[in-house]
Amino acid sequence: MGQTQSDEGRAPPSHEKLTKELANRFAEKCFTSLELISFKDVFRSLADHEQNVRYLKEDTIARFLEVPDGVGASAVIFQMMSYVGAFPFLQDAPAVLGLEQMVMVITIMTERYRIVLGKGAADRRKLLFRSLAVYDRNLSEVPSDKGVARAAGDYVVEDDGVGKREMGVAIDEVIDGDEDKMDECEVDGLVLAAFESLEYTGALEHKAGTTPVLRDAVIPADNFRRLLLLLLFVAPLGAQDSLSAYSDHVSGAELGNLKRVADCVLRAFIDVERSPGIKFRRFNTIIRALMPSIFDGLTPLVEHFLFSKNLDFHRHKDGPVAPPKTSQPVLQDTGTIMNSAVLSQLSFFLPGSSLFRRTRLLYSGGDDGFSMGSFESKVFNWRAPTLLLVSGTRLPDEPGYKSTGAEYSFLTTLPSKRFSRGSADKEGRLTFGLYVSQPWKHTHRECFGGEDTYLFQLEPFHDVFPSSASNKDYVSFTKPSAATSHAGISVGCSPPQGSQAYRRSNVVTLGAVSLVLDGSFEFGCFTNNYTSGGGAFHTSVARNFDFQDRFEVTNLEVWGCGGDKEAKHQAEHWEWEAREAEARRRINLGTGDIEADRALLEMAGLIGTNRSGGSMG
Repeated sequence: MGQTQSDEGRAPPSHEKLTKELANRFAEKCFTSLELISFKDVFRSLADHEQNVRYLKEDTIARFLEVPDGVGASAVIFQMMSYVGAFPFLQDAPAVLGLEQMVMVITIMTERYRIVLGKGAADRRKLLFRSLAVYDRNLSEVPSDKGVARAAGDYVVEDDGVGKREMGVAIDEVIDGDEDKMDECEVDGLVLAAFESLEYTGALEHKAGTTPVLRDAVIPADNFRRLLLLLLFVAPLGAQDSLSAYSDHVSGAELGNLKRVADCVLRAFIDVERSPGIKFRRFNTIIRALMPSIFDGLTPLVEHFLFSKNLDFHRHKDGPVAPPKTSQPVLQDTGTIMNSAVLSQLSFFLPGSSLFRRTRLLYSGGDDGFSMGSFESKVFNWRAPTLLLVSGTRLPDEPGYKSTGAEYSFLTTLPSKRFSRGSADKEGRLTFGLYVSQPWKHTHRECFGGEDTYLFQLEPFHDVFPSSASNKDYVSFTKPSAATSHAGISVGCSPPQGSQAYRRSNVVTLGAVSLVLDGSFEFGCFTNNYTSGGGAFHTSVARNFDFQDRFEVTNLEVWGCGGDKEAKHQAEHWEWEAREAEARRRINLGTGDIEADRALLEMAGLIGTNRSGGSMG
């Protein structure tokens, strides 16, 4: 109260003075003394000088951070920095990136501001959205289909009595939680907190009208796609890691993988064929639900400004320069489904600390055989979290198409009622996955898995289905036998019933949100029964409609997440299995001599007689 009275009799402080005061507070509270010295040295060495003003240019920042040309994100990241650098007077953006402005950029983009302001992630998301958005009322208007329903369940236009509205992946439809109910005309929460921290209540008069309202703000789709490429690229970045160490990720096939993954992630935000940009409600909802860690890679990237190569305290003055640190491969093994871009995509919602440089290929259907026995021998002894990835091609669903053979047999085990497919992509390529922290085991009366289990889709649409605490039917593994009704892997379904239930029905009971693979790993089915409200897993936040994808499996992989201890235990088990198999082979065949063994098999009538086996006749 006293501060308000003292403000009335004098002119308010200038923006420059308040900015300098806040920057000094951030620097003092959020940086160590060594980081601050290093930052000033980096800025001094990079800054251009004009009319007594030192500032950083776009190409200077791009070169220093080693942003590769292949992702085309230099202009986007500079736009973000120029906006954030104007904090807390965002109406003055874009800012000239001087010393104080770069302090704002580093503090906010690395979330160090929490030490001073103590605000939550929602405020930062709103600020980052504004830093990427353009304000154009014509651009922000979502076109209408005039009542024409979209194909393949991608969008459905329905009349609710008030007028036709978009359902499904509507650009600005989904919003939930009190956190999102913000007055779009108010100043961002971080700005208010900054003014309060300066103890200048007169600055709070900037509540309304200082920045364009969010309803007119849109992130252009192409700009966001470029940013996604950069975020995928920097996701595995560690503290003080150089981006040049990952240059192979933005060339050749790896760059193609990055672009394909970026397109899948972008589809969760927008249908680029229908709308030119992403609105705030969609942006906020999707990031909260599907990719809360999407911006984590910006922290080590921006923190490069805090480490000066001229201040290397790990060597004596005039001594030899330390050799550059060799970077451990992000992905130690090669897979058909998994690659470095997919690993980065997974880190958007799973802890990167358990993924990068810590995943090992345990099972590959293409190499180890598409059988449950091979799956069991390769996966069951891994005592740490695992990632199951399955890819396939969507089964035809056109009118008049009739399935035959194994496909027909699989489809007869599914309920006759089905939903439209989950996306309208033309290629029909699908990739689903499962993250489970508990070791795999045979399912008898109950499923395994915990509340940290995730079911997800990676392609062609990025989607995540977290587990529910109210239903424990997470994962089941059931091998073929006379005592079980259905063999295979089921996620989100109740355990297969015994032989009595099998006599009553040959149809699988699909969970509300579920993934089913048959016992031969030939076919699969993913279901999102949005109307039901969910079961063991929550329904899709990104697609608010019922959908189902039936597909033929092309690849199946399981990756172990863990350290050297788990890998050593698994390797020892595989070595033991190999020794046991060799011992059994020698016992069965005698000497181990190939010619003698062949003669023995011929005498038994097992080979060389044009028969499939021996005879009792």
